[in-house]
Amino acid sequence: MSEFNALTSDSQSKWSLAAYKHMFNTRLTRQPSLSLRSQAVKTWEIAPGEISNAPPAFFLPDQLERVTGWAGDLFYPYEHPRRTMEGIGSVEHGATRGYLLKDVWLIDGALYKGNAKASLSPRSGWLPNIRVENEIDRGAMYCTAGGNKWFGSWLMDDCITYPIACEEGVPVTTAASANLVSTVTNGILHTPGYEDWLGMTPVRLRNAFFRELVIFDDLCQNRNKHLRFRAMGGKLLSHVNVCSHPGVFILRGGTGELRLLRNEMELAERLRDRRDFRIIDPAKSDVPTIVAACAGARTVVGIEGSHLIHGVNVLQPGGSLLVLQPPNRFLCFFKYLTDRDQQNFGFVVGTPEGDGFSVDPDEVERTLDLFPS
Repeated sequence: MSEFNALTSDSQSKWSLAAYKHMFNTRLTRQPSLSLRSQAVKTWEIAPGEISNAPPAFFLPDQLERVTGWAGDLFYPYEHPRRTMEGIGSVEHGATRGYLLKDVWLIDGALYKGNAKASLSPRSGWLPNIRVENEIDRGAMYCTAGGNKWFGSWLMDDCITYPIACEEGVPVTTAASANLVSTVTNGILHTPGYEDWLGMTPVRLRNAFFRELVIFDDLCQNRNKHLRFRAMGGKLLSHVNVCSHPGVFILRGGTGELRLLRNEMELAERLRDRRDFRIIDPAKSDVPTIVAACAGARTVVGIEGSHLIHGVNVLQPGGSLLVLQPPNRFLCFFKYLTDRDQQNFGFVVGTPEGDGFSVDPDEVERTLDLFPS
C-alpha cells in the first residue's frame, strides 16, 4: 500500500495556491460538470453483476393504501417502493467496478479532476476551506456522500467497500469520526466502536492532492457485496456469544430526523412479554451491548431508519426484518438488503397521530405470523 506524505509549510502554500487556481479555472470555463468516472485512465471489474429475484414483502391487506408519502425511489435500484413491495421479480444488479484517476484534488470534502467534481461531504463554510496538507501517491476513496450523511449507509455501504480500498491504496474518507453519528444516538458515537471491531484504520482528510486515486462503483447488490456484508457480520459476531432467540426490537425514540412512533415502547414491551423479544436502545448503548443484544435474533423489528442496520448487520439468512413505516415517509431500502441476503422483509404502515404516528399492535403480531417459521 502506498503511503501519504504530510507536506511542509512551503509545500502546503504551493499546493493550496495551485488548488485555488484549479478551482478558479474550472469555474471560469463554465463547462458542464462531468462525472468523476469519466476522467478515469483505467476501469476494471472487481466483481460481476447478476440477476436475482425480488419477491413480494410480507404485509397485511390495504397497508399500502395508507401511504401518503413515498421516499424510496431515490436509492438503487431506483424502483418505486410500491412495486418493490409488491415484488419486482427479476432484478439486474450491476458489477462492482474500480476507476483509476490521476492528479486529483480533494478540496474541502469534494473531489476535483478537470471539469469533473464529486461532493462527498458538506463544505465547512460558504467558501471552500483550501489548505492542502497532504500529497498522496495512491489513495483509494471508499466513502460515499450517502455514507457520510447517514449512519446506516455508512455501515451497509462504505464499510463494505473498505476492504477493497485497502487492496488498492491508502483507504481515505472525507468524514471526521465525529461527523459519523447515528441519527438516533443523541451524540453517542458508534463509529469508533464499529471501526475497532472491524479492524478499520482509515485516513481522514478534507484536503489533499492525489497522484493516483481509485474510486469505486459499489452500490449494486451483487453476490460479492453480499459475501462482504456477511463477512462483516461474522467479524462482529466473533466478539460476542451467539445464542438463537426470537427477536430484538430496536428503539428509535424521538431523536434524529423526526419519525415519532407514539406507542413505540408499548409495542416493544408487548413483543417482549408475549414473544420473548429483547429491547435495545442504541442511544443509550455502546457497540458491544448492541451487537450482543442483536446477535442470534431470528427477527428484527423497529421504525424505518438507520438504527435498524445494527440488527440487520448480524441477521442470518432465513431471518426476518419487520419495519414500522411512517405513513408520510415510506422507504424500502432495507428490502434490497434482505432480498440480497436471503431474508424475509415485512412492514406495517402506521396512522397519523399528532406530529407522529401510531401502529396497531395486533397488526404487528399478525404480520409477524406471516413470516416463515
